[in-house]
Amino acid sequence: MNFFKTKQRTPPDLVRGLRDSLSKLEAGPPSTETRRKANEDVVKNLQQIKAILYGDGDPLPELVAQLAQETYSTDLLHSLLLNIDKLEFEMRKDVVQIFNNLLRRQIGARFPTVEYLCGRPEVLFAAFNGYSKEEVALNTGMILREMLRHESLAKILLYSDQFYTFPHYIEATTFGVSCDAYTNLKETLTRHKTMVAEYLDKNYDRFFASFTTLINSENYVTKRQSLKLLGEILLDRANFSVMTRYIASETNLKLMMNLLRNKSRNIQFEAFHVFKVFVANPKKPPQIESILRRNKEKLLQFLKGFHNDKEDEQFTDEKQFLIVQIQNL
Repeated sequence: MNFFKTKQRTPPDLVRGLRDSLSKLEAGPPSTETRRKANEDVVKNLQQIKAILYGDGDPLPELVAQLAQETYSTDLLHSLLLNIDKLEFEMRKDVVQIFNNLLRRQIGARFPTVEYLCGRPEVLFAAFNGYSKEEVALNTGMILREMLRHESLAKILLYSDQFYTFPHYIEATTFGVSCDAYTNLKETLTRHKTMVAEYLDKNYDRFFASFTTLINSENYVTKRQSLKLLGEILLDRANFSVMTRYIASETNLKLMMNLLRNKSRNIQFEAFHVFKVFVANPKKPPQIESILRRNKEKLLQFLKGFHNDKEDEQFTDEKQFLIVQIQNL
């Protein structure tokens, strides 16, 4: 008896089969026979594609290359993202694994999938727009995070208008989606330091007008995380010129002084790490020095009693340094 009658499907067969079955998912209501069959085909194709990419710990490079090439030429990655909300939970996890495996695929110094996606920014934005659909947001968020590891793709998002919808997804979604969106915002702003510093320099006003909405959020988690991220951005050496502009603003100083009195001790603490940059600046602009001098006595009294129970040597040293700076005004 011959157990091997079924012809082994090639990578191009699998990719085209998956594309076809994805398009059939849209045909009719979920209960139709066509849709049920399409669903089964999607499962089979996804599993066989995964088997080629992951193998038994040792995938065959020629099969992976064929699969990747067919994926690009049929625009499968975009199709997967556009239809991910029609897939069941386990299938969505398969899509994330396939996507991220292809994104990590490297030939020498090249990342072929990244190069392909640079010419197809709509795929990146399809992943980003996943935040508007709660049921798939964490899946598309994982794909987006893998994309953002590559500077060329992070740059496309950062320089786009869609970048400025991050605050909406952080503020107006469920807790899980909000946390994921914040993680990817942080990834965009902290991983590729030189590129981001150049962007912030050129787009200072628009960026900080948007970012300040997060700092002023009524949501405790958003407020605290945004303040913490602001401190990281300002204290990064790559952002020296951005930091210099930020700490020359009276509005920014007043914002931090108000946040020092926030009812949450954690928010006070994060605000302190931004406020200290204003005070420690050896070349304070006259308007900043004037505000600090006018509030000198109140600030000294406040700082002397500020978080005295905190067992953090660095914080204690920094606080003492600020007290001396303010006394010397």
